[in-house]
Parts: sequence; structure tokens; C-alpha cells
Amino acid sequence: MIKQSFFIILFLLISIASFAQKSVLQSGPMLGYSEMREVLLWVQTNDIAEVSFAYWIKDSLDTKPENIFYTPSVLTNKNEAYTAKIIADKVLPGHTYGYDLYLNGKKIAFDYPTTFQSQKLWQWREHPPTFTMAVGSCAYINEPKYDRPGKGYGDNYGIFETIHEKRPDAMLWLGDNNYLREADWFTQTGIHHRYTHSRSVQELQPLLASTHHYAIWDDHDFGPNDSDRSFIHKDKTLAAFETFWGNPTTGLPEMDGGITTSFQWNDIEFFLLDNRYFRSPNHRKTGESTILGKEQIEWLIDALATSKSAFKVVAIGGQVLNPLPIWENYANRHAEERAYLLEQITAEDIKNVIFLDGDRHHTELSKMVNNAGNTVYDLTCSPFTSGTGKRDEINPLRVPETLVTERNFGILTFSGKYQERTLTIQIFNKEGVELWTRDIQQEK
Repeated sequence: MIKQSFFIILFLLISIASFAQKSVLQSGPMLGYSEMREVLLWVQTNDIAEVSFAYWIKDSLDTKPENIFYTPSVLTNKNEAYTAKIIADKVLPGHTYGYDLYLNGKKIAFDYPTTFQSQKLWQWREHPPTFTMAVGSCAYINEPKYDRPGKGYGDNYGIFETIHEKRPDAMLWLGDNNYLREADWFTQTGIHHRYTHSRSVQELQPLLASTHHYAIWDDHDFGPNDSDRSFIHKDKTLAAFETFWGNPTTGLPEMDGGITTSFQWNDIEFFLLDNRYFRSPNHRKTGESTILGKEQIEWLIDALATSKSAFKVVAIGGQVLNPLPIWENYANRHAEERAYLLEQITAEDIKNVIFLDGDRHHTELSKMVNNAGNTVYDLTCSPFTSGTGKRDEINPLRVPETLVTERNFGILTFSGKYQERTLTIQIFNKEGVELWTRDIQQEK
């Protein structure tokens, strides 16, 4: 009886210790970028804590202790919102890894998978692998004491569980990934609070833990509504973006500020643009009207012209192809820069350009054939959880039967042989019901 009581007490003590460590966990773990030799792991605690990860090849039968790798430990701190970004640098190309999170030396248990993957070394060996990328934008998470009075603007957070059920390899967040409020805009404390509140949604956690996440921003995670380069605290929101996301880099070496970067997944290059940091004010009457700025736009044209990617996917916060000068479409107030961008794509004979964007609280696919005979597409995908609106505008470039005015997300599948790739776009509602699908063939 005494022996039985001892084991019961020991079990309770272990359980209490495990719970105590898990209570330090605020959000995550989340997977950031994936490369052949590195993977970024992210987590947030709610107080100072020691963070580390263990990981091992999950698709191998050899799971001896000497084949488990450990990251260095990081001590979270208040100035960085108690977040930790740790690189797993013992990975090998083309494997699936299991991983464990340790907080203050104690392993944290989860009731959903914690796995990541390294990209495959396929070049010169085989056709590029098939992979899937989830996309979408506009994730409003209610917090009544800071929201506008009345019915909450956000809803249906279960959409993140639905996305997780699709098991995408990676996910690209297309801006307005959280909504800064009046109480948040002007201090690091407020900005960190908003990011923390949005990132901590329980329905989101399984998706964070096993899908690799990349992101751009738009006005609501950059600053106030319709904000631009004049926002005095853009340095604070830039620092928060870098703190809470795991892109491979933040900003171009030749540019001062911004979130611009690019990454490659298998044979597909993704170009992530900043449509806020350099943007001229909407109501400025003099000076150059710009969204991207000269340096960023020239970098993009250089990169697109250099790219050998089967599809060149360009992520930007607002619509590019839609020619209607309304809301914050590129054609509204910035038509000259938009024309220059599209003319350069034509002049350089750049094929297979796909723009990805959000912002508009509806989804649609736009399509145009330029004077070089190349087809350019623009997939607008919105919203995740924010409010939706009826759209009676007639976008002349809209592909018929692709307008969606309910909460939704997209899954992009890249498949097929080298230089004969197919992009399949599927749009799903919050329950995971397919609303439409289209195939786009690589042009040669």
C-alpha cells in the first residue's frame, strides 16, 4: 500500500511539473522557413523561460539516442515578447523530422503532431517534387475590450483547423495577419500585445506546429488602416514582424527597412513584397506616387528576369491586375507605377508570373495576356476570419465563376515534370468544402 501511494504521489508530482512548464507556453511552437540544411523553429512563452528543441529523422528506423539532435538553449525576454527563434542546423535534405519542445528543461507534450521537413535535393536527380502551399489573408481575432462596440468583426477561427486538416507543406500569409487597434499602434507594448493575442488562438496551434509559415504584411499589421511610409512607428511594427515570423530574411541589403525577401520551395520561387513601408500617402498632392518604390520594383524585375522558376509567385498586400481604381487596388492612385511594373514584365518577356494578394475581403482570380503573349494571373484570397462583403464591382479581368464572398482559403498544388509543371488552385470555405478549382499550365 505504501509502495502504491509512493508511485501515485510521484505521478502527481511529475504531472504537476509538466503542467507548470506547459503553463509557461504562450503560443507555438511554429515552423518558420525550411531549407535543405536548416529549419527555423519559433515559440513564445509568457515569462522568462529557457527554450530548446530536440529533433530526429522521423522517416528513419534508426532512432537511437545518438541520432537525436539538440538545439542550443535560448532565454526568452520581455523586449522580444518572450519569443525564441532557434535554427535546427543538423538537418539533412529531404527528410521529415519529429521534434520536442523543452521549456526550462522539461519536455512539453502535445495532442497533435510536431513535425517539420527539410527540402529535398532533387536537382539533376529527378523531377521536382509535388508540394502544396496554403494561402490567405485577413485574420481578425476579437478582443471585445479593444474592439469597436457591437458585434465582433472576427469569427470562425476553426478555419485554421480546416487548413491543418489539408496538411499543406507550407503556408503563405498574405497580409492583415492580425489587426492592430487604436490602443496598439503607438507603443511596442501594444504591438506585442496584439501579435500575442492573435498568435495564441487555440484553433491555430496545430497548424503552426507542423506547417512551415511565411508571411508578408498589409496596412493592419503595419499600422493604422490605409497606413503608409509616414507612419511614425513603422520601425516598431517592422521589429514585431521580424520577431513573430520566420521568413529567411527581412528586407533587401540595398534598401533601408521593409520586409521584402524571397524564398524557393522545390522549383518554385516566391517573391515577398512590402507594399507599406515605402508607400506614398494616398492624399499627397505632389511628389512621386509609389507603392513599392524604385529600389524595390527594380529588384523585383531583376529577380524575375533572372529566375528559372516554373512559376514566379509574387506576394503583395493588394490587388495588382484588377484595373478598377477603387479601394487600395494598385490601379487606384498608383496607376503609373502599376503600368511600369506590368510593362517591364512584358518587355523582359517574363513568363509564368502569378501575383498573390489579399486585402479585399473576397477571393477572385484575375487573368490578362500581355503584348508579349504571356499570361499573367492574380489570385486574390481573403478573408480567413475577418468580415466579408458583397462585391458588385465588375472586374473585367476576373476569371468567370471565381468570385467568393465568404470566409475561405486557398491551396496551391505544384505538380508535374520539370519544365512541364502545373499549378492547381483550389479555394475552400471555412468547413473545407471546395468552392472552385483551376489548373494553370507552365508556359514555355
